[in-house]
Amino acid sequence: MQRITRLGAAVATALAATAALAPSVPSAAAGHGGGRPGHHVHHAVFVQTDNPAGNQIVAYHREDDGRLTQSAVYDTGGLGGVLGGSVADHLASQGSLTYDEKHRLLYAVNAGSDTVSVFAVEGEHLHLCQVVASGGRFPVSIAVHQDVVYVLNALDGGSVQGYTVADGELAPVAGWHRGLGLDPNATPQFTTTPAQVGFTGAGNQLVVTTKANGNSIDVFNLDRTGAPAAAPVVTTDPGAVPFGFVQNGRHGLFVTEAGPNAVATFTINADGTATKTASAATGQSATCWIAAAGRFLYASNAGTSNLSGFRVGAHSLLTSLGTTATNPGTVDAAATPDGHFLYVQTGINGIVDAFRVNGDGSLTALGSSTVPGAAGGEGIVAL
Repeated sequence: MQRITRLGAAVATALAATAALAPSVPSAAAGHGGGRPGHHVHHAVFVQTDNPAGNQIVAYHREDDGRLTQSAVYDTGGLGGVLGGSVADHLASQGSLTYDEKHRLLYAVNAGSDTVSVFAVEGEHLHLCQVVASGGRFPVSIAVHQDVVYVLNALDGGSVQGYTVADGELAPVAGWHRGLGLDPNATPQFTTTPAQVGFTGAGNQLVVTTKANGNSIDVFNLDRTGAPAAAPVVTTDPGAVPFGFVQNGRHGLFVTEAGPNAVATFTINADGTATKTASAATGQSATCWIAAAGRFLYASNAGTSNLSGFRVGAHSLLTSLGTTATNPGTVDAAATPDGHFLYVQTGINGIVDAFRVNGDGSLTALGSSTVPGAAGGEGIVAL
């Protein structure tokens, strides 16, 4: 517990310092007003505010050159939430806003009201279809594969709840609820609650990262209906504080490790165990989030307010591309499907930084947009 407390204090101190010291990305004016009819679905960015007074999704039109113009703001019908000890990252998670390409739906967590909002997506326009219970306390992450959705709840020891999706709504499945069995009293909350739920690329395994409350990668094998095994297979990664992850093929993951500040390559085996095959240090502070843009990876370092870039090579080995400065408190990030643009939330002041991804993996700053009511917010999708 002493090690966990020291980690939380170190992260919080680094975040507070960067609010004053981190380099600033040039700002771009954000537009206001209604949406733009006729724009294609692949030219939108959605940002979640996680505002405790009322959670919202802010929609942006994405120009062909990657720059953003605010188009509309949508209420989720729920409240944002704040974990104890958090500074720039109130949810301390990855995947709190998730796009379902098959069903053209957007899923948002309402951590302060224990619900999930379901929006229909039409271009950069959203329509609220449903607000459904998350099946636990303080939902922080959502994952979808085909017609199956899982939500990760962070408090009371952590849990996952499964749903099926049809006709624009989620239907909870009573038998698809599983507790994680983490210490419900561990503190500080923002380093000791689970961080992300996600599927492997093959879709037959569900993965949860536990951060400092277990230092583990938990894997539920799923049957053909999407039902989880009775208990997860737990692989401990001592001192690593596994946080965010993205898929690497059908059975692999790239995982951020906030303990050593690194990005690690894992294989998820058929029996549910996770095998670490490589690791690359960022040399930065509070390496927690990760986004993939083609053959490049970008890890967010909240404590040093920058991004660490990596090129993925043969056998999934990682080559460092150096760092790129952001506004203070670098948190969640999302790349466009073609990998040409990267959008990064910076939580201290609730700003989104836009970048063009160049052919060599370097990033060119395109400007920044202040998201109304989004200081400390997390959750971003780029289409």
